[in-house]
Amino acid sequence: MEKKALGRGLDALLPTGRTPAESERGDVQELRLEAIVPNRFQPRQQFSEVELEELTASLKQNGLLQPILVRRKGDGIFELIAGERRLRAAKLAGMQKIQVIVRNVSDQESMVLALVENLQRDDLNPMETARAYQRMLNEFGLTQDAIAQKVACDRSSVANLLRLMSLPHEIQQMVESDQLSLGHAKVILGLMTPAAQLNLAQQIMTDELSVREAERLVQAHAEARKPGKGTPRVPLRSDLEERLQKRLGTRVDVLKRRRGGKIVIHYFSPEELDGVIERLLN
Repeated sequence: MEKKALGRGLDALLPTGRTPAESERGDVQELRLEAIVPNRFQPRQQFSEVELEELTASLKQNGLLQPILVRRKGDGIFELIAGERRLRAAKLAGMQKIQVIVRNVSDQESMVLALVENLQRDDLNPMETARAYQRMLNEFGLTQDAIAQKVACDRSSVANLLRLMSLPHEIQQMVESDQLSLGHAKVILGLMTPAAQLNLAQQIMTDELSVREAERLVQAHAEARKPGKGTPRVPLRSDLEERLQKRLGTRVDVLKRRRGGKIVIHYFSPEELDGVIERLLN
């Protein structure tokens, strides 16, 4: 995924009226490693063992060049805000204490700071970023515009990544493990049903298809769904899905069972949910 440079660093997001230089000089202190607990809002789930080993070796040779960021939790315990790799490497290096900067921030600010640090370092894969955005929507009630403003990116970038959350779990894992690229995932989103999406994902990996080749398959699939001369009639379920999607303005799956079935309506933001509800009730 091509990433834009973020317009603001962590210092610009910290709730302090002082300059970054003044803040760092005045607030650096040492804490014992056992007094620091991980950030429960950490968006990054995968850490390279090789990179950790390299950072550990650097800490042993050069020491810590940049303090980690923490917040006070009470009873002598501090929660990490930013700097998890440095904290992990410090433990591997056998350090007993580490330099920290203590900040008084809310849960929301802690999550944003952790996310921005990882985005600035280009450390997150698309699924990790998408899940972080989803948590901001669900847990803090932020809009897509607000998220975009906080992480200094386009709203469309936020919306596109949030769409990944609608993919089947198996495909999300493929993206997270770099078996599928973000470009492939966007193409797969062009298919309406989870079964079709999974089939295409498997074909992409088996045949090592490029994004362009996958796009052609999706286009061919779309053409095959159109009724015409010599073309089999599209099943009623597909017709119904298309009509519902046009009516509600979002993805709809009609899942048929041996007896009955269910209709699944997808939405990708609180605003979109409001729009779906309004269309259903009017």
